[in-house]
Amino acid sequence: MSKSKGKLLEVRDLCTYFETEDGTVKAVDGISFALERGETLGIVGESGSGKSVSNLSVIRLIPTPPGEIVSGEIIFKGQDILLLTEDEVRKIRGRRIAMIFQDPMTSLNPFMKISSQLMEITQLHLGYDKSRAYNHAIKMLETVGIPDAAERVDSYPHEFSGGMRQRVMIAMALSCEPELLIADEPTTALDVTIQAQILELIKKLKQDTGTSVILITHDLGVVAGMTDHVVVMYAGKVFEQAPTRELFAAPGNPYTKGLLRSVPDPTDEQGKLYQIPGLPPDVAHLGPGCPFAPRCARVEEICRKEFPPFVQLNANHFSLCHFAGDVFDESRKESDSTIETEQ
Repeated sequence: MSKSKGKLLEVRDLCTYFETEDGTVKAVDGISFALERGETLGIVGESGSGKSVSNLSVIRLIPTPPGEIVSGEIIFKGQDILLLTEDEVRKIRGRRIAMIFQDPMTSLNPFMKISSQLMEITQLHLGYDKSRAYNHAIKMLETVGIPDAAERVDSYPHEFSGGMRQRVMIAMALSCEPELLIADEPTTALDVTIQAQILELIKKLKQDTGTSVILITHDLGVVAGMTDHVVVMYAGKVFEQAPTRELFAAPGNPYTKGLLRSVPDPTDEQGKLYQIPGLPPDVAHLGPGCPFAPRCARVEEICRKEFPPFVQLNANHFSLCHFAGDVFDESRKESDSTIETEQ
């Protein structure tokens, strides 16, 4: 079942800061992106880039203090979530926007049966009575591929494996048929086989229900197979955004090129792994120039002194770089030469 196209979510100039002993940490600093109905948006970047904070901001789950959404707009179906009361946000959270977190054991209550946790959502948001909520809980466990759901629905979280617990989290997230599903590193703690199963499950459920998805990950292989558009984040900024195929074919930012080079190449017999030199910056103490400058292979003096512009490279392709056009052209030439070699 597909839903009509059009913007479901639009984030504009969002700033989320944290006050610490070391100063103000600008975890998310003026980012903008949009999500179309029925599409999947990938948000990628190294740890500390602001991926998770940006999406916790979307559902207003930033711990205050020390965090605060300082400015910006989060437009969901034409309504600015930042202008809503806490009660109004609670009606949206879990019902119209749902989130799957990294570690199900920190999200599931270890002292409550799975059935109770699933029932709680539909009773609260959909007004189901106990009998209907219980039957719906079993149905949702069956939907996410848990065998013998009717027998296992009354189990406790510790009685499930890691992969099964993540399936329970997906069942909870989808119980009210949300219009937006945010998946924050949903396969981080799982082995490779289970990872593939969970990602395939999310993809199938999206196709069946028409739910839009934001997938937060550091795994570009996952992004390539799951998403329609990609936002690359670094130091609390959007460094590049583009349709997925275009970004992989011709990145327009040195940071994105570094991330793509870091993906293991199965055809490389020597098995060499590339890694971007250095470490991500301390976002509490950023200098005036490009945050990536100390790690960038093509850095020039202007990169250290002036913050880069956000350059439009194509209709939906943007890059935060002084030399975005040059990087983009180089990437296209490299891509063309690769295609010629393969032919």
